[in-house]
Amino acid sequence: MKTTRRQQLSEIMNLAWQFVKRNGFSMSDALKCAWANVKTRARMKLQIVHFYFRKVDGTMREAYGTLNERLMPAITGTDKRAKNCTVQVYFDTEKQEFRCFKKANLVYA
Repeated sequence: MKTTRRQQLSEIMNLAWQFVKRNGFSMSDALKCAWANVKTRARMKLQIVHFYFRKVDGTMREAYGTLNERLMPAITGTDKRAKNCTVQVYFDTEKQEFRCFKKANLVYA
């Protein structure tokens, strides 16, 4: 098995266990959500992706986002903030600014 495939599967299992422990998901739901997150991030690196997530206040948000550097403005400066593994950052192509959502709240990608 390729190490990249093994690393991807390891990332999915780690993310799923995080959902089980922190959010009270069943393992089945956690794996579905983890796969959706990994696939969405991979697609965002290539193109603009249409997806939905549940906001903290409970409402659904429709988003068009990307992580493709050709489709984003140039990033200047340094970011000294601590990284949070529970949120996914993306560039919102409608608002033209960076946004984020909790990985456990991804509903549809």
